[in-house]
Amino acid sequence: MRIYHSLLVGLMCFYSAAFADQDTLRLATTTSTANSGLLDLLLPTFEATSGYAVKASAVGTGAALRMGRGGKVDALLVHAPTAEQKFIEAGHGLTRHQVMYNDFVLVGPPDDPAQIKGLDDVVQALVRISAERALFVSRADDSGTNKKELSLWREAGVDPYGADWYLETGSGMAATLELAGTRIGYTLTDRGTWLARRTQLSLRLLAVGDKRLHNPYAAIVVNPVKHPETNVDAAEAFVNWLLSSEAQGLIREFRVDGEQLFIPVLAEKSIPHP
Repeated sequence: MRIYHSLLVGLMCFYSAAFADQDTLRLATTTSTANSGLLDLLLPTFEATSGYAVKASAVGTGAALRMGRGGKVDALLVHAPTAEQKFIEAGHGLTRHQVMYNDFVLVGPPDDPAQIKGLDDVVQALVRISAERALFVSRADDSGTNKKELSLWREAGVDPYGADWYLETGSGMAATLELAGTRIGYTLTDRGTWLARRTQLSLRLLAVGDKRLHNPYAAIVVNPVKHPETNVDAAEAFVNWLLSSEAQGLIREFRVDGEQLFIPVLAEKSIPHP
């Protein structure tokens, strides 16, 4: 068994060196980390600290996980815990490490035709929106936000597909918020993107506070045994750095108009080599 393990590790290192650019980290992350401005703060600091260049793709969590399954990236920073766990159980990723969190919020028209303002029950808010047939704008892009939205509709017992009041954008959070603002409709958004974009939108924050709206972000190293082209050293360096006091402090202090967008886990961890 030890001989087999040694051969496996040796082959893994050989293929990793053969296929990966050892000076570059390929990162797939969510549109919310990019749209909020957090990525622009974190990545230059990591690059300066580590010596790695980062090639980042900001896509929905579903697309990020597909990139990981295809071995096209080295690390993920995403926010769909159930999908992330399935990714790991299928052997595509190593342990999920929570980095930070915020929450999802329901925003919508200033006149609030569905009368959801102040509700702390997001499912009841969606029931009211559907009963009113008020316009709801969905990302419909398999992102973490879209996955959360669809789970809430299921809990509400409402199937919005095909309804004349349900508009699917197939776009990221910023574009979906912009369309919701233009069409004066409701949408579900992560708080970070909302805070970063709210002054540009004719929408209001309406329903918040339900524990079902908790929005954790986690980092995952793509499994180098499953995907030998993974630059595991760069990926582990990035995840370890995200969990360091330096990165956690940057996340904690990151604000837009004085408001904190993300809450760091404030953890000090190290990631063992597989």
